[in-house]
Amino acid sequence: MEEIVLTADTGRNSGTRSSKRLRMDGNIPGVIYGLDKESIPVSVKWPELRLALTTEAGVNAVIQLEVDGQRHMSIVKDIQRHPVRRDVIHVDFLRIDPNQKVTVDVPVVMIGDALQVTQANGMVDQNLFSLTVDAPPAAIPNELEVDISALTVGDSVRVSDIGLPEGVTTDADPEETVAVGMITRSTLEAIAAEEAAAAEGEEGEEGEEGEATDEAEGSDDSQDAAEDSDE
Repeated sequence: MEEIVLTADTGRNSGTRSSKRLRMDGNIPGVIYGLDKESIPVSVKWPELRLALTTEAGVNAVIQLEVDGQRHMSIVKDIQRHPVRRDVIHVDFLRIDPNQKVTVDVPVVMIGDALQVTQANGMVDQNLFSLTVDAPPAAIPNELEVDISALTVGDSVRVSDIGLPEGVTTDADPEETVAVGMITRSTLEAIAAEEAAAAEGEEGEEGEEGEATDEAEGSDDSQDAAEDSDE
């Protein structure tokens, strides 16, 4: 794994105005904390932070945050964004111990083709998009895969079906649904329309049979009347 080093500046002033000036200069205010050590207000250059978080590891990248010449192994614990512009306005770094597990949210990705669901004109509805796991810093997975190849309509894949790498654990309910095979609304409507059409066809056939029976009975009555007249 390639080491990611990010330089952080210290000595920033607290307060909204100071943070705003930092952001105008292309810097993001933040803080590093954890491991029972003192919290340190820092700022990092936005282009460098963005680069650090766009590797395959994404937001779970292990970062060596260099503060005043000293490196702190850390991960980004929280990113605050502007509610409208969605710009990053603050970042929290959490110190981590290379020998202790860290709790992170890892994306869940479906693999394989649910052919039986597709053949039934259905769809696979994913309910769980990330899973909270505990992992050693050096073994944090970039993503977790769940195979949906054997999925059928009405069936589901669960957390227990996700293969966790060695040393990675989760406290999530193993029965929690990750994805389910289901019939789409349009398919249900089409099936209902076909059933309604079939029912109408059956009623029409029954009506024709009834008319034919009445005609036959009428013909028999006429024949009996003619025979009576001849007598």
